[in-house]
Amino acid sequence: MIPEIKFGTDGWRALIARDFTFENTRVVAQGIAGYIKSQNLLKKGVVIGYDNRFLSQEFARECAQVLVGNGIKVFIADKAMPTPVTAFAVRVTNAGGAIMITASHNPPEYNGIKFIPEYAGPAMPDITSYIENEVNRVLEGGKVYQINLEEARPLGLVTDINIEKDYINQLLAMVNQDTIRGSNLKIVVNPMFGAGIGYLDKILTGLGCEVKTINNYRDVLFGGLLPEPTRHNLSDLQWAVGNHKADVGLALDGDADRFGIVNHKGEFITPNQLMCLLFDHLLKTRNFRGAVCRSVATTRMLDRVAQKNGLGVIETPVGYKYIGQCMREKGCILGGEESGGLSIFGHIPEKDGILAGLLTVEMIACSGKNLAEISETFAGEYGWMVSERFDITIQRQDKTMVLDRISKYSPKTITGIRVVAHDNQEGNKIELEDGSWVLIRCSGTEPVCRIYVETTDKKHLEEMQKEVIQNLVLSEP
Repeated sequence: MIPEIKFGTDGWRALIARDFTFENTRVVAQGIAGYIKSQNLLKKGVVIGYDNRFLSQEFARECAQVLVGNGIKVFIADKAMPTPVTAFAVRVTNAGGAIMITASHNPPEYNGIKFIPEYAGPAMPDITSYIENEVNRVLEGGKVYQINLEEARPLGLVTDINIEKDYINQLLAMVNQDTIRGSNLKIVVNPMFGAGIGYLDKILTGLGCEVKTINNYRDVLFGGLLPEPTRHNLSDLQWAVGNHKADVGLALDGDADRFGIVNHKGEFITPNQLMCLLFDHLLKTRNFRGAVCRSVATTRMLDRVAQKNGLGVIETPVGYKYIGQCMREKGCILGGEESGGLSIFGHIPEKDGILAGLLTVEMIACSGKNLAEISETFAGEYGWMVSERFDITIQRQDKTMVLDRISKYSPKTITGIRVVAHDNQEGNKIELEDGSWVLIRCSGTEPVCRIYVETTDKKHLEEMQKEVIQNLVLSEP
């Protein structure tokens, strides 16, 4: 066993076989069982979903055996299921929560466990802290209870579920089906070998779109790339869009809670850009109103759109759990983060890449324009800023040193522009006089230091990025 199991911004993730083992999976499941019983949710049961990673289904069964061993009914997916679908299943089954076996966009040698409470969104720190304490109690000599699933079935403790139809009906109710149906759009879908296989292509084909798919089968090595829909990992989607003369390319990460978009020219549209376009689209096509919620690392262009339309902005720490909390408690029209997580009013308070893809198609169909033209129209109304996140891999033994450097970095100027504010609550956030900003922080789930920059143009962004990296004595981009 490992001495400590910690939940990061979105669950516990670890290397398969070294730390993410069947034994440690059972320990975490026992910790979750302790939380479920402490909240008197035992009779409501727990949904168990899993992605397409190596041994994910087997790890899911291990968790299920521990839960039923604690007298907790399980609703276990009959096939790989995206994280947003697992979250939605909590509502469909009225369960007390869900366990999702996934390492999301991490490399293929990783797997993980995410706990989704009964409100169908990411677990807040007080919940994960409780689970961690329960896990530690088990590691210090507590017992793990388990029953073989086949023995538990006659006891009524195991139910196989498939809620794909319910979930698809939910999404169809949230988009303008008639507009999409009459658009004759040609779309390329790339689920990146992950759990999102069979969702966007099925929905869009049913709405009359011409759909081509790539990477549409299970591959536990994800084609040799990270299952993360970033510019660097979507060259095949960019090629396919051009080859098929498609109107748009839609990508999903390994568990389909994040999105990646490529326009008709094969150009990658950053999540920051797309969220702004979708926010403006929602304001023009929906009647509901509310604040927009974004993380501290996400574009301030959302603020411009909100302010011009008389709406508020809520800034949260990094982690979609905080955005989900705002959506639950504040009724936000849209909640988004720069890494490709998004949800809207009326949906689950969990990021959903499938929904984001459908909304993108609706926006194109509704406007009668391509994404480049939509972006140009947006710029004419609001202007644009450019933003980028750069990740630097760090050795785990160096993390303390890197954190110390980040905390002590306090320049008076960056690229000759005066610093007007510092905030150390979420890494090191530095704001400049001209409205540009930098955020430097270490990831809670990966061995990387992230540097976020937003400014007026690409050249200035590169200059800011280079100066910050050099001053921190980190690697060059």
